[in-house]
Amino acid sequence: MSTNDSAVDIPKTFGALLIGAVFASFLSGGVTVQTLVYQKLYPTDASDIKTLVLAIWLLDTCHTALIWVSQWEYFIGFYGLEAKIDYIPTTLALSIMITGVLTFLVHSFFAHRIFLLSKRKWSLVAPVIIIAILRLVSSTATTGTMLHYRSFIQFRQHVRWLFTLGLALSSAVDVLITSSLFLLLRSSKMEGGSLDGVIDSLILYTFETGSVTCAATIVSMICWIIIPTELIFMALHFIIGKCSTPDAVSETSILEDRLLGGAVRHLCWKTVDQIE
Repeated sequence: MSTNDSAVDIPKTFGALLIGAVFASFLSGGVTVQTLVYQKLYPTDASDIKTLVLAIWLLDTCHTALIWVSQWEYFIGFYGLEAKIDYIPTTLALSIMITGVLTFLVHSFFAHRIFLLSKRKWSLVAPVIIIAILRLVSSTATTGTMLHYRSFIQFRQHVRWLFTLGLALSSAVDVLITSSLFLLLRSSKMEGGSLDGVIDSLILYTFETGSVTCAATIVSMICWIIIPTELIFMALHFIIGKCSTPDAVSETSILEDRLLGGAVRHLCWKTVDQIE
């Protein structure tokens, strides 16, 4: 996709980016709705939870803005210049770092849930935290190298492994979080109690939300490895962070409140004894 390459495949480059941007915007709207609902339903929540919700929403909004500014550069600024699809705008590179920060916040939130559900076992939480930090470092380094090379071709030739590493780490931490929560919630159910139905719902919810984010990350990595000259991988990367951001606080709190009638809505923030 440079001036020396054959004709640019518009649908799989410009088209893929545009579809990814549109879909990411829909998901961003969902994040905004969840944030507003959360603020309305839970105005008395602890300040640290409310701060986390606000931070996630602000970062998500910033991420969406960066995506669309990059689309403006491609479709308006470089109008008619097909070879410019190889160019990496600053906004596109920064969107990768913002995704890394977003996913780090989400992973940290779920790490805290695991910590409380496991009765404060650091042996379960430490791997999640370590991989999440490595993922954040990788995304930041990816942004830095993209800003240095300013070319997808140059980036692939010199540090292709870096982007692959970031996606692999993201997939790994998603699998760790989902499997840990699944096992911990299941063990809580096996101990008996009147809330087995609630725990079943939380197990299913945890599995579904974790699987969506992990699947999007894996597909993006496959596209990056197999068809790196097409920008389908980048379009999928637009939505990775947005797949999990509503789940971190808003949907989790709403689900627990609806299922438990408000009796033990802070399932993971207060005490594990509430579900035993």
